[in-house]
Amino acid sequence: MIVVTGATGNIGRRLVDRLVEEGVPVRALTRDPARAGLPAQVEVVRADLTEDTDPAPLLAGADALFLNLAAGGGDSVERLIDAAVKAGVSRIVLNSSLAVTGTPADETNFIARSHALLERAVRDSGLEWTFLRGGNYATNALNWAPAIRESGVVRDPHPGARSVPVHEADLADVAALALLDRTGAHAGQVHRLTGPEVLTNAQQVAAIGEAVGRPTRIEQISEDEAAEAMAGPHFPLAAARQLVRLFGQSVDAPAFARTDTVERVTGHPARTFAQWAREHAGDFS
Repeated sequence: MIVVTGATGNIGRRLVDRLVEEGVPVRALTRDPARAGLPAQVEVVRADLTEDTDPAPLLAGADALFLNLAAGGGDSVERLIDAAVKAGVSRIVLNSSLAVTGTPADETNFIARSHALLERAVRDSGLEWTFLRGGNYATNALNWAPAIRESGVVRDPHPGARSVPVHEADLADVAALALLDRTGAHAGQVHRLTGPEVLTNAQQVAAIGEAVGRPTRIEQISEDEAAEAMAGPHFPLAAARQLVRLFGQSVDAPAFARTDTVERVTGHPARTFAQWAREHAGDFS
């Protein structure tokens, strides 16, 4: 039995499908089982990891756990790790971040810091582990969907910001292989995952325009405007400003280097952003 947190998210949903294809029993954790829309053979369980409840029942009988910080805050995820140890789970595959470097620089970047703390908690658990450090998710481009649908114009402070977008299906493919590993090839491994090409934000927006069949472009705005638009009840303005500045650093500095991890681990080339845009064209139309 494999337990998947964030099972209805972009990565989790793909992962559940992959595990079902392999004939593996899956327990999918989600806040709203009625709206999950997961395959019938999946055990769908209501779980809000932000609630102060005992997570032990969620892990009963489980052999492995896919852990995603996006499914709950740091404290709640650490409670889940403790529960996994007590429940006899043998393996955790953690969806981490390429922002983690294992250096003191991790303390200056809140994205790196939160994931580095979680990596440490998983290591300290004594369970077998694999870390998936993904780069910029292609799905982050969905944040542009309302603007593209409305006007075709994306307002962004850094049109030239560079990244190597990785497809959620590639992340799910690697996660499935790590969760199902019977050879020990993934035990104690840190997989650094990127897409196959470095793209600017402007190039990503243009690729979406090609996929939907109409012109799209970026209009540059200030960092303050972008941070204020990004901030919300669960994302403080200070954190938004830090994130906007972080994105800006990639304009003149090298982006995260491309890796061949997806192809090396899965045997197939990493999916391109253009492919992702075509698959998600309906989200932008």
